[in-house]
Amino acid sequence: MTMFDFFKKKPAETPAPTTPAVEPSAETTLPQVAVMEDNAAPKLSLTERLKQGLAKTRQQLGGQLAGLFGGGKIDADTYDELETILLTSDVGVAATQRLLDNLKKRVKRENLEDTAALKNALKAEMLAVLAPLEKPLETNTHAPFVMMLAGVNGAGKTTTIGKLAKLFQAQGKSVLIAAGDTFRAAAREQLQVWGERNNVHVIASEGGDPAAVIFDAVNSAVAKKIDIVIADTAGRLPTQMHLMDEIKKVQRVIGKALPDAPHEILLVLDANTGQNAINQVKAFDDALGVTGLVLSKLDGTAKGGVIAAIAEARPIPIRYIGIGEAIDDLRPFNASDFVDALFDS
Repeated sequence: MTMFDFFKKKPAETPAPTTPAVEPSAETTLPQVAVMEDNAAPKLSLTERLKQGLAKTRQQLGGQLAGLFGGGKIDADTYDELETILLTSDVGVAATQRLLDNLKKRVKRENLEDTAALKNALKAEMLAVLAPLEKPLETNTHAPFVMMLAGVNGAGKTTTIGKLAKLFQAQGKSVLIAAGDTFRAAAREQLQVWGERNNVHVIASEGGDPAAVIFDAVNSAVAKKIDIVIADTAGRLPTQMHLMDEIKKVQRVIGKALPDAPHEILLVLDANTGQNAINQVKAFDDALGVTGLVLSKLDGTAKGGVIAAIAEARPIPIRYIGIGEAIDDLRPFNASDFVDALFDS
């Protein structure tokens, strides 16, 4: 196997190419990540960026709720309308039923009579659903800390890897990327370009066995005392059983290279897929034992309520959410900030 070991210094500055305002494809934009960082708009606070990123979901959910919470008696029609709003925001049947049941109990317990009082009550119940998913990723437990990323094609894995690497670099950690998606040349090339621009160590292969690439990467990280290994895997559908078997092999091989690894199995989900994300979570979790989720492209969808559906169906920690294209728009999930951004303009 011919290996390409990229560990280069940043090249001289060159004029940044014009990038589209909207990401054309989650898997084709990674080389632009560093460019977008340089050309970023004036800095907004984390809260402002989160609200901006969730604008479409807030318009779908909050816009309809504003009319419902405008005042008037709380009755059966109120709950029916609220149910419709939650379902159309992709909160899901099970999570919607849980929210409504708990909301009715709260209304009775607190003697709420006017719909204007429902907003804070619903926010509190939504927070109760999402709070268990708020478990920040801790990477100091192992050295090297090995992360394995999975997901379907187009979910945004490659872009997420670049953003994660930059985030860890900002924390003072050294990072190695294993370009284990040997089936899609573009993924390998994007990671190589990104690695060269940002002085990130990338190990890739022209083709062949992705498990072997990742095996070599883990061994290299041990030898060079790298802090974090991020292992990419080929995108696949949960119904492609032969590919699911292969990703299980990758997981086993990582364990052979380093006992107890991988230490984190991150599943990247495209928020635009709505309820289909639930099926992906179940399938990948059953196959790999997913330990964390990344919900990407929340800025491009009105279906952000799917987080509540995930919490109800398979409460796996949401490590990060993607709320924009900029390098720092991948941020740790904070349930309270997320709920505030959903409900407050």
